[in-house]
Amino acid sequence: MNQNCKITLKPKEDIRIIQGHPWVFNNEIERIEGNIQSGDIAYVYNSKNQFIGKGFLNTSSKIFVRVLSRIEHEVIDEEFFRSIIVRSNQSRLDLGYKNSYRVLFGEADGIPGLIVDKYDEYLSMQVLSLGIDLRKDMFIKLLVELFHPKGIYERSDVPVRKKEGLPLFKGVVYGEVPELIRIKENALNMDVDIINGQKTGSFLDQQDNHEAIKSYVKDKHVLDCFSHIGGFGLHAAYHGASSVTCLDISESAVEQIKHNASINHFHNVTAEKKDVFQALRDYQTLNQTFDVVVLDPPAFAKKNDDIKKAYQGYKEINLQALKIINPDGYLLSCSCSHYMTPALFMEMLMEASQDAKKITQMIEFRIQSKDHPALFGSDESLYLKCVTLRVK
Repeated sequence: MNQNCKITLKPKEDIRIIQGHPWVFNNEIERIEGNIQSGDIAYVYNSKNQFIGKGFLNTSSKIFVRVLSRIEHEVIDEEFFRSIIVRSNQSRLDLGYKNSYRVLFGEADGIPGLIVDKYDEYLSMQVLSLGIDLRKDMFIKLLVELFHPKGIYERSDVPVRKKEGLPLFKGVVYGEVPELIRIKENALNMDVDIINGQKTGSFLDQQDNHEAIKSYVKDKHVLDCFSHIGGFGLHAAYHGASSVTCLDISESAVEQIKHNASINHFHNVTAEKKDVFQALRDYQTLNQTFDVVVLDPPAFAKKNDDIKKAYQGYKEINLQALKIINPDGYLLSCSCSHYMTPALFMEMLMEASQDAKKITQMIEFRIQSKDHPALFGSDESLYLKCVTLRVK
């Protein structure tokens, strides 16, 4: 046992990990014995010397160990990872996902620091931890064997890698990847840019929520704010909205919405480059109202210190949106920041309703799509909230 790195935690620091959280932080450690080598496997014990898990070590990160297994003698090798990826993918197929979905959701699926998304015949991968980065070639080999993709693109261009001591990287790591990939999102054709698009190319985590707009939009005038490439708006058009207006601050997003509207032959969709905060006020000045307003803003809170400011930002847009919704119309409001907890998000919606002098009913509370499971014990994995309010 001496050659392995053995980490003993301070008293009570094991509770969170036993509940399912896969991270051991450096300030929770009582002592370290044996061979300390970043990227190698470390064994973690509680203060009573009971084994609680093992995983990749990184001494230059606050997240000292990312737990992979809770079985002391389990061998962590290529076969171990293959089995996790196969089971994770099968669970998505069992849920009915076919063309485009998240194959592996890092910590929530058992491989902390690795994200794999499928876009039709291509894969997009993101590596967020040192242990995975050192074994990247093995993971690429596994993905090629299991999925036979035409190409794999790596989107490890996220700042969080710096906390692991890793450089930012993006590029083709296997085969060839075109500028645009046509995927099926529910019943729609969507061209997505996995090279420069948001996250790993698109917001797969909203797929199920985009489809759920069906219940609210038939013969309605719909405003889709922070549209990105038009996920909510285009689904509204598909499900019979009489008109759809999409707003985004990004010129390229607006062009992508127009493009995706045209390939689906939607003639009732307009896309405009606008600052949503200002646009919502302008609609009030013009007395322009809508039956359904969708708010799907970027994460206003990227760290815990941002939460006060973020709360005000969320409240402001929801308050302004509520003022332009027709009686018995709907507000679909989203937040993708895990710091904005479900309880805090609902509190904000209640305050926004009060300040807008509107009585609202909650019709639906949704989270991220089912291919992005939330792991109990790991709050970070439950991040997306999508609440539908009926405005009285």
